[in-house]
Amino acid sequence: QVQLVESGGGLVQPGGSLRLSCAASGIIFSIYDMGWYRQAPGKQREVVATITRSGSTYVADSVKGRYTISRDNAKNTVYLQMNSLKPEDTAVYYCNAGGPGKYWGKGTLVTVSS
Repeated sequence: QVQLVESGGGLVQPGGSLRLSCAASGIIFSIYDMGWYRQAPGKQREVVATITRSGSTYVADSVKGRYTISRDNAKNTVYLQMNSLKPEDTAVYYCNAGGPGKYWGKGTLVTVSS
């Protein structure tokens, strides 16, 4: 059974940082492209960052320069380092394996507020 378990969300002040982790099981992690998506209240889910199995990365313009995606194949884990957080970054952040049509985690809430 495939499981993607996100962690690291929480409440942070504007300008702060968080690191999200997503631990995968039930898949051969190293062959999957991985991604982080987010969904803010009243908005559609959007891609934040992706990393291919070879390590190539994509970061959405809205978070470029502030967010970094990385992966550790030995730990079956993908990370999202989020710096200089803004209130508009508030959302539920979801981990994905294999693209939108494949596997999803249940999400972790990130709230940016003073």
